[in-house]
Amino acid sequence: MNVDLNTRYHRREDGFTLIELMIVVAIIGIIAAIAYPSYLDNVRQTRRATAQADLMELAQWMERQYSADFSYLEGGNQPVLPFTQSPRNGTAFYNFSFNGAVAANAFSVQAVPAGDQTSDDCGTLRLTQTGAKTSTSGTNCW
Repeated sequence: MNVDLNTRYHRREDGFTLIELMIVVAIIGIIAAIAYPSYLDNVRQTRRATAQADLMELAQWMERQYSADFSYLEGGNQPVLPFTQSPRNGTAFYNFSFNGAVAANAFSVQAVPAGDQTSDDCGTLRLTQTGAKTSTSGTNCW
């Protein structure tokens, strides 16, 4: 006996209902509300880590100056940093400078946040000739 199934059983149409679609949109919205701020925080931490590495490089540059002249000064004058922003090309997220005047036996370099990085909790990062690492605000910044 040959029975036509289409006549015996009603076939359900494939697709999504509006309620199912709205539930998916709500779930995506909740996930995005949690994930996006976390993503921005990780981006700030990465930029801060780059600035910390650059500060260490600047401190090493100053130590090379000291080992050549037994002074952090260049011929008795204030030294000029080899680079003043991080990253070195593109949009600057940190600007480097000396924190105060450089002495013959002491210096302090600093990374001041710029652009989108100004909302970072750590603020300005500093590194001295003794290796002391500080920030103007926040904890666990180094």
